Amino acid sequence: MTETLPPCPQCSSPYTYEMGSLLVCPECAHEWAPTSAAPASTAEEGVIRDAVGNVLADGDTVTVIKSLKVKGSPAGIKAGTKVRNIRLVDGVDGHDIDCKVDGFGAMQLKSSVVKKA
Repeated sequence: MTETLPPCPQCSSPYTYEMGSLLVCPECAHEWAPTSAAPASTAEEGVIRDAVGNVLADGDTVTVIKSLKVKGSPAGIKAGTKVRNIRLVDGVDGHDIDCKVDGFGAMQLKSSVVKKA
């Protein structure tokens, strides 16, 4: 058996195995079809999506979908706050939106907590 299986696309575990027509990761229990893993990752490279799957672009207006705590502020950003003129960046720790929030100033947000308006 010289065939090597690809690592898990979710947790990068090298211990994947075949179960029928699917590949399975024993560490995180993720299952995927072997043909869908490679093309999706190369086609989606560099595309940033919001929490519901819409593609984001520079200059878009987004709405925060969940209340966020802000370090050093007694009140955080409330759900429903609109943020205009976003800029997409390669941020640290998943923060891929650079913006100015009214009342808070410049900050970075994760695309998983916003929805395109």
